[in-house]
Amino acid sequence: MLERILIRSHPVPEDPPRRRGATTLAPRRDRFAVFRAVMAAVPWGKAGMGAVIVLLAAMVPWSVGQVLAAMDRQIMAIDVTGEFSGENAPAVERSVSGWVGRSFFATDLSEIKTAVEERPWVASAAVRRAWPDRLEVEIREHKPLAYWDERRLVSRSGVLFTPPNPQAAGRLPTLSGPDGRVRDVIAMARMLAERLAAHDLGFAGLSLEQRGAWTLTLANGIEVVLGRDQVAERFERFLTVYETRLASRSGEVSRVDARYTNGVSVRWKADGTGETKS
Repeated sequence: MLERILIRSHPVPEDPPRRRGATTLAPRRDRFAVFRAVMAAVPWGKAGMGAVIVLLAAMVPWSVGQVLAAMDRQIMAIDVTGEFSGENAPAVERSVSGWVGRSFFATDLSEIKTAVEERPWVASAAVRRAWPDRLEVEIREHKPLAYWDERRLVSRSGVLFTPPNPQAAGRLPTLSGPDGRVRDVIAMARMLAERLAAHDLGFAGLSLEQRGAWTLTLANGIEVVLGRDQVAERFERFLTVYETRLASRSGEVSRVDARYTNGVSVRWKADGTGETKS
């Protein structure tokens, strides 16, 4: 006899019915995923340090300004130093006295420099602050080489200047010529002076006319006309004639014209009219 055994079990639900004509639904999109990814990628430590540095950099000028304002004083004195021959320290100090009493830090030193360098004798000036309340002005004067046209001076660097006291330069040769050719005149003067010194003759002056003719003046007062062309050759010819014929009578010679081909023309001092050709 077969026994019927009934096994009770939980019913297995059937698969849910599929909706006809519909697709499977995608998972819901995270709206903040990109934002969180960006935030995670930012190096917040470095960014914070950068922000601090920018803030400090912005505060430094303000802080320095506050410190300088607290330390600022009035200029109480201006000291002038340098080697003076035409200028003098008290005169320069008087010329810059208008800056005394102004702000030590706010005063523009370039204004003082410009004002000092406008003085005829001054070639350059350096202005410095000396804590706590003084300024220092160091002056370099023009070094005069010669008188120029008897009214001005020319420096060793070829700068023409017109001081109110040119006689302060002392005894110097006299040069003259077009202002635009000052360096040419200096170069010629140096060459002639060296050649004269080799013959124990002194150099007193040199002039260049507008048309280009040169005239040399010796320390003994003799004028030597060299003209425009072959100046070096004419000068050497004069030296030869002077040493062989004129040196013993130099006190009687007034003028020598070296523009001749084979000799020179001599004007004597005797009566002011006599002239011979050698």
